[in-house]
Amino acid sequence: MNTLPMFSWLHIARLGFIQACMGAVVVVTTSTLNRIMVVELALPALLPGFLVGFHYLVQMVRPRMGFGADQGRRCTPWMMGGMTVLALGGFLASLATVWMGTELSQGIALSVLAFMLIGFGVSACGTSLLVLMSKRVADARRAPAATVVWMMMILGFAVTAITVGKQLEPYTPERLLEISATLSLLVVVVTGLCLWGLEGHAQSAVTDHVASSASADVQKQSFKEALAHVWSEPQAKAFTVFVFLSMLAYSSQDLVLEPFAGALFGLTPGETTQLSGLHHSAVLCGMLAVALAGSARVAGRLGSIQAWMVGGCLVSGVAMLGLCIAGAIGPPWPLKPNVFLLGVANGSFSIAAIATMMRLATQGGEARAGTRMGLWGAAQAMAFGLGGLLGTAASDIAHYFLSAQGTAYACVFGFETVMFVMSAGCAVWVGRYDQKSAPMRQSPKVVGLTKELSHEY
Repeated sequence: MNTLPMFSWLHIARLGFIQACMGAVVVVTTSTLNRIMVVELALPALLPGFLVGFHYLVQMVRPRMGFGADQGRRCTPWMMGGMTVLALGGFLASLATVWMGTELSQGIALSVLAFMLIGFGVSACGTSLLVLMSKRVADARRAPAATVVWMMMILGFAVTAITVGKQLEPYTPERLLEISATLSLLVVVVTGLCLWGLEGHAQSAVTDHVASSASADVQKQSFKEALAHVWSEPQAKAFTVFVFLSMLAYSSQDLVLEPFAGALFGLTPGETTQLSGLHHSAVLCGMLAVALAGSARVAGRLGSIQAWMVGGCLVSGVAMLGLCIAGAIGPPWPLKPNVFLLGVANGSFSIAAIATMMRLATQGGEARAGTRMGLWGAAQAMAFGLGGLLGTAASDIAHYFLSAQGTAYACVFGFETVMFVMSAGCAVWVGRYDQKSAPMRQSPKVVGLTKELSHEY
C-alpha cells in the first residue's frame, strides 16, 4: 500500500475541475465547430462526423499513455502534459475551421492534426486522472467521487457551451479565434493550479521493501509485455468486454432517440430537444442514486456497487424494450416516462462501472494500474466511436429494408436491448472473479506477512 493519505473531498473537487476543463475544450470542438462547419461554411455533415470519430480512434493509444504513467510512477506530468496538448489541439481546431473558409484543403489537413492532438490530450490527461483516483480515493468514496467528477465534467460542458454561444454573437472568425485562445489558456492555468502539490512525492518504506523486486520487474517490461500481462488477467479481460458492450449500447441510442420521437410521435424539434434534456436529467438522477448507495453512511444498505452495475444494465435493457414496443404501437405508449427510466438506468450503471474501474485498476497491483485503466479507456473510446456510426447506420439499413418506420426503429432498439442484456451478463462475470479472489485476499499467509512487517518496521 501507499502511505500517502487518501484524497479529501477538496482534493476530489480539484480533480473534478480538471475533468471540467477537459469537457470545456471537447464540447467546443464537437458542438460549436460542428455547427460552424455545417451551417456557416455549408460543408457536409460527414466532415465533422469524421473528425469526431477520428479523435475517438486516436484514443486507442490510452493503454500506452497509462503504461507511461506506470513507468514514471507519477500521474501529474501526464495530466499536465495531456491538458496542454488538448488545449493546443482545441485552438488549432478553431484555426483550421476558420481556414476552411478560404483554403478548404489546407484547413481540413490542419483539422485532422488538431483532432489528433485532442485525442492524444484526452487520452493522457483522462487516463492518468482515473489512475490517480483509483490509487488515492478510499473505497467508501469511490462511487460518490466518480459522481462528483463526472457531474463537474457535465457542468463544464454546459457552462462552456452557454458562455461560448453568447460570446460568439454575432459570429466572426476573429471572435472564434479569440474565444478559443482564451479558453485554451484558461484550462491550462486552472489545471496547473489544481495539480499544484496534489499528488505528493513520499513513498512508504514498507512498500519499497516488499514490492521493490516486483516493481523492478514491471519497470523492465516493455509496453507489449505489460499489455499482454493485463489482458491475461481474467477479470481485466471480462471488464474490458463489459465496458465495450455497455458503452456501445449507451452511445448508439444518442443519435437515434430524437429522430425516432419526431418521426413516430410527431414531436417538434423543440420537443425532441426537451426529451433529450429529460434523458440527461434522468442520467444525473441515476448517478446521484449510486453515489448515495456507495457512500459510507449508507454502507451497502441500498445495494452493492456490483448490484447497481448489473441492475442498471438490465433496467436499461427493459427501457430499450419499451422503446421497441413504442415503435410498434406509436403515440399511446408513455414515451417520456420510458425515456426517464432509460436515463436513470444509464446513469446508475455508468457511475457504478466507473467506481468498479477505479477499484479493479489497483486490485492486481498498482504497478500496472495505468495500463489497465488505459485498456478500459480504449474500449470505451472504441465503443463511442462505433456507437454513433452503428446507431445511425442500423437505422438507415432498417428503413431501407422495412417499409414501416416504427418497425425499423424497433429493430434498432431491439439490437441495443440485446447489447444491454449482454453487458449485464458481463457485469455478473466480473463479480464472480471478486468472489473467487476474496479467500485469497483473506489468506492467513498474507495476514501473517502483514503482521511480521508491522513488527519489523
